[in-house]
Amino acid sequence: MSSSAIEIQEARARSVRMTDDALEVDLVDGRTIIVPLAWYPRLWHGTVKERSRFEIFGDGAYIHWPDLDEDLTIAGLLAGQRSSESPESLNKWLTTRKNSPRRRASGRRGASVARKQARS
Repeated sequence: MSSSAIEIQEARARSVRMTDDALEVDLVDGRTIIVPLAWYPRLWHGTVKERSRFEIFGDGAYIHWPDLDEDLTIAGLLAGQRSSESPESLNKWLTTRKNSPRRRASGRRGASVARKQARS
């Protein structure tokens, strides 16, 4: 075995898809991560429109949903980390959404496949 240093590259997202039940992330190295939306309550409770509006940033290391105030890391997805949001915080967020006129008009769930390519 060679004594040269082995370079470990951080996993990076290339694209993201969402279904009613899962978050699917294609990585630049060819792997695909699929995790249940139930692990991330803000995504689970988001509308199709809210879930389809996301940004891949940090050279593919992060995904952000501005309408849902949700941020995930690719490293966290690979490690199987679920949302660490407290039940109290989630309930407060859900209560503010129920009182939002925009929320009531936009609908809750439905079949969706959203796809965006990572920006270079």
